[in-house]
Amino acid sequence: MSETPEQELTVCPVEDLEPGEPLLLETVPPISVWNVDGVLYAIDDTCSHAEASLADGDVEGCLVECPFHMAKFDLRTGEPESLPATVPVRTHAVEVRDGMITVLVGVAARPEGTPVPG
Repeated sequence: MSETPEQELTVCPVEDLEPGEPLLLETVPPISVWNVDGVLYAIDDTCSHAEASLADGDVEGCLVECPFHMAKFDLRTGEPESLPATVPVRTHAVEVRDGMITVLVGVAARPEGTPVPG
């Protein structure tokens, strides 16, 4: 992917995104932003198998489970980790600027994510 973002989305203050809770962005396509144990990730929110919102699924470690057919996706890479999904979802880079979470749409995320400052 290009290193120039398609769009930069200022999401919310970093302290507003609680660990384990996703924030769904009503973009096209939808994007969900996650705080997993103090590390931020952003992925396309729609399951590549069943058109379900991944933000409605359960997260365990860095895996989010689709609420429809239980396919699991790695938040670090977007790769499906279990069937029935076989196609990855897109990841997006996340930055924290002046205390605000910013998603760089179209710039692939670093697998290590973005640590929450502080």
